[in-house]
Amino acid sequence: MKLIDQSSQQYRRLWWFASRGFAAVAFVLLITAIITAPSGLQNFFNGLAIGGVYAIFALGYTLIFSILRIINFAHGAIFTLGAYFTYFLTGSAVGFNGLLANQRLPFGLPFPIAMIGGGILAGLCGILIERVAFRPLRNKGSDPLLTLVSSLGMAVAIVNVIQLMVGAEIYSYPRNPFGELPAALNLGTFGGLTQRPIIIRTIQVIIFGVSMVLVVLLTYFINGTKTGKALRAVAEDATTSSLLGINTNFLILITFFISGLIGGIAGTLVGLSVNVSGPYFGINFGLKGLAVIVLGGLGDIPGAVVGGLVIGVAEAFVPSEQVAYKEAVAFAVLFLVLLLRPQGLLGRAVVQKV
Repeated sequence: MKLIDQSSQQYRRLWWFASRGFAAVAFVLLITAIITAPSGLQNFFNGLAIGGVYAIFALGYTLIFSILRIINFAHGAIFTLGAYFTYFLTGSAVGFNGLLANQRLPFGLPFPIAMIGGGILAGLCGILIERVAFRPLRNKGSDPLLTLVSSLGMAVAIVNVIQLMVGAEIYSYPRNPFGELPAALNLGTFGGLTQRPIIIRTIQVIIFGVSMVLVVLLTYFINGTKTGKALRAVAEDATTSSLLGINTNFLILITFFISGLIGGIAGTLVGLSVNVSGPYFGINFGLKGLAVIVLGGLGDIPGAVVGGLVIGVAEAFVPSEQVAYKEAVAFAVLFLVLLLRPQGLLGRAVVQKV
């Protein structure tokens, strides 16, 4: 038995060194590609911008999983609703299809206020989804797999309602939504490291900045507030938390509201970058968002941002002539990371005693 334990420890030690060595080699290759490739730095900054989009989408996923240990597949639909709500609150008209064709609100809000309003409305929709798709199953003690099916059904229903009401047209937000900000920022050549100036779109900088602010605020909320600590208690043991006087249902509603708020604001910001391309706008991000949270570590809020940035940078270095393979990059990176760290980049290994 002692020989088996020693060989097992040696194997784990060897695997630890091999995985760290592989990570170090990958990091060195990335830095080399960034510095030596003709458009390396440009691709790197583009990747950070794309990764910011993935990260801000994945934060809502991660928040719910960190508390309830479930995946809310309706989050992509909430993402879409937030983008549409903001569009309508600016006073813009609906397109030519759907039951609301050519309709508009009798008022229009400034874009930043409309974005916050759209996020709040999306958060309220998140509460509705919790009451309809999750709470009845949770009260019955149903298998968690059923909540996945239920949330997927809600996503399909919401997408079809959106298409019924406003059609499947592409919607664009008003120009200069944040005032007279420049359309792009010129970062120069970084002391001659690049032959051409590095250009970054302003909206991409805003998305990246918002994702960083949100991860700080969420981390503080979960770890530094009384409500956040109560949520962590619910995550550990909902039954015991209820016996101690914690209103678990109310806290879960708060979780879904915050997740919806983040998703709604994320939908608006991404819509600014790529336009709102129909009712399936957010659903298309869903699978990529799932890869992001698994890569970063399930339930780890900073991990969602790191996972998004890693996938964004990896995709940015796909050659333009091989762009058809870009979608496969996220899952190739996910496979390699999980091979070395099954718990994800920032996730913690769970040891179950038997």
